[in-house]
Amino acid sequence: MTVTAIIVAAGRGTRMGSTTPKQYLALCGQPVLRHTIRALLACTRITEIIVVINKHDQRLYDAAVAPLDDPRLQPPAFGSDTRSGSVRNGLLAATGEYVAIHDAARPLVSVDAVDRVLDQATKSGAAFLALPLTDAAWQVEHETAVTALPRNTIWRAQTPQVFLRADITRAHANHAGPADDDVAVAVTAGLAVTPVIGDDTNIKLTVAADFALAMNYMDRHMDIRCGNGFDVHRFGPGDHVVLCGIKVPHSHGLVGHSDADVAMHAVTDAIFGAIAEGDIGQWFPPSDPQWKGVASDVFLRKAVERATLRGFIVNNIDVTLICELPKIGPNSLMMRDSLATIIGISPERVNVKATTSEKLGFTGREEGIAAMAGATLMG
Repeated sequence: MTVTAIIVAAGRGTRMGSTTPKQYLALCGQPVLRHTIRALLACTRITEIIVVINKHDQRLYDAAVAPLDDPRLQPPAFGSDTRSGSVRNGLLAATGEYVAIHDAARPLVSVDAVDRVLDQATKSGAAFLALPLTDAAWQVEHETAVTALPRNTIWRAQTPQVFLRADITRAHANHAGPADDDVAVAVTAGLAVTPVIGDDTNIKLTVAADFALAMNYMDRHMDIRCGNGFDVHRFGPGDHVVLCGIKVPHSHGLVGHSDADVAMHAVTDAIFGAIAEGDIGQWFPPSDPQWKGVASDVFLRKAVERATLRGFIVNNIDVTLICELPKIGPNSLMMRDSLATIIGISPERVNVKATTSEKLGFTGREEGIAAMAGATLMG
């Protein structure tokens, strides 16, 4: 069974009152879309993910997915003027036997909920997450209650909505006009679609108050991890050192199997430590010649990837470089920005600072550089 998740992210979200589309607004320090993609990546039954974006949002999309290094995440498709048109474009790019169509603005969908709706869809051919209505329901016209509706027959639709790809592709091809969701398209085409109990937490972010509710849900179930890293490298021949991915002119270089970026190594170990997945030496042993001279961002990106696959985001990083020379202060902002870009977080969540060892020890004798780093992850 192969399943393509289509995330519909081409809308403008005008009810949010922001010039930035809501799927790119920050939720607990990360773009909403990144949370949504991570939620679906956490489901191992999803074999492919295609995000349908507005053609004008490429830069926002690239920033949102920068740290999500997973082969299941395919290049984005471009949306249309309508939701139905955007879904059709996503279907053209999909390859799975089933498709799970999901709103980008539902970042809190759980793996259990996705599994439930996939289970039902494999039995009946089509299913969607929904919640039965428990409150009294009224049809309102001109701001006046007109007709009581039988609430036992009314369900509130959620996503994902799962279909056999061939069935929903035909349904969309024959559908004229707008549709509120893909269940509407399927039912119009004569498909039977089964509701599956969803989750109260699987809310759709529509107005600003929804963000506060989502943050409350995330705080309630948040798993906070902390890790630390420490590394040293001695000086050797060279005319520069690499620190946090930035070349800093110096009378010596740093000696190491890779590029000897002592700061980035410490950050990498801090992230591996936070998720209890060993250290940089276990993932990239110096005895392996393939890592000879490799830029250390390869190591850091792997640590971020592993954290993401475990359901965590990097909340903040703090790095201390210990050396007499070179001077770190003039380059600290560039180092901060470099780490932030690689990790995929905002620069204000990264701190790079330096201290000396008051002429004591090997750093005091200017024989090398040491670095220590702390990382906080949230999941």
